[in-house]
Amino acid sequence: MILTWAGNLGRYVLMTRVSDILDILIMTFIGYKLLTLVKTSRVANLLKGVFIFLAALWLSTAMNLHGISYIMSRMVEWGVLALIILFQPEIRRVLEQMGSRKLNLFGFFSHGEALTAMEHAVGQTVIACTEMSKSRTGALIVFERELHLDDMVRSGTVLDASVSNELLKNIFFVKAPMHDGAVIVRQGRLLGAGCMLPLSKNVNLSRDLGMRHRAGIGMSENSDAVVVIVSEETGTISVAIGGMLKRHLMPETLENLLRNELLPQETAETDKQKFRLSKLLRLRKDHDDAE
Repeated sequence: MILTWAGNLGRYVLMTRVSDILDILIMTFIGYKLLTLVKTSRVANLLKGVFIFLAALWLSTAMNLHGISYIMSRMVEWGVLALIILFQPEIRRVLEQMGSRKLNLFGFFSHGEALTAMEHAVGQTVIACTEMSKSRTGALIVFERELHLDDMVRSGTVLDASVSNELLKNIFFVKAPMHDGAVIVRQGRLLGAGCMLPLSKNVNLSRDLGMRHRAGIGMSENSDAVVVIVSEETGTISVAIGGMLKRHLMPETLENLLRNELLPQETAETDKQKFRLSKLLRLRKDHDDAE
């Protein structure tokens, strides 16, 4: 039995051509990229439902449940069209990204450009939050990670702008039309403003937390996003991750936390070394001036 199986496998290997291997690799690469581009919480839940439906269809066929199998087979015919309609925003986004200038040969986006943009976004966010904390200006900033937040972006005003200290302060200015909503940052770009977020359903939250904090915690409960919150009443800076709220953060702590969560560990460690070196040089310069 084992020898027969090994012999058949050997014949298949010998019959495999280089073009077949290349074909499999290209299809795998394209499939992987498409999955990463449509990776949203809504899509993930829909795909789970599709897999469960296909498993039920296979079981009904294997167990000769002809009535159920017939009905589910007819549903599959209409299901393809239904999936295209449901996934229409994600499909459009994939096609737009594939045709954009950011496309390169080995990936849809330049990792280096995205990393630089994220470093810039973190730095500008820390500056803006520090100044808004002093003026007690409320703010709600969502940093998207693996799970895309397209539904949240569509609830507000869609933008595509570089993150800057001035832009964030203008958006959250108390008389600005979008100051009550959240801004969403994707790969270092400000994607939307005035966005509505789901409120936390945690009944154990402190009663002194307002709607802005509850929205930030709720967003972190429903996604893997990192949410920065500036309190309008007290000016304190907080960060919500995974349903947990870290409060009363100093600007240095906020910057370290965002870099650790949003940037690769190698980059974060390099930034820490640069900070220590600059601090050492500054102390040495102060000592020389004192002498």
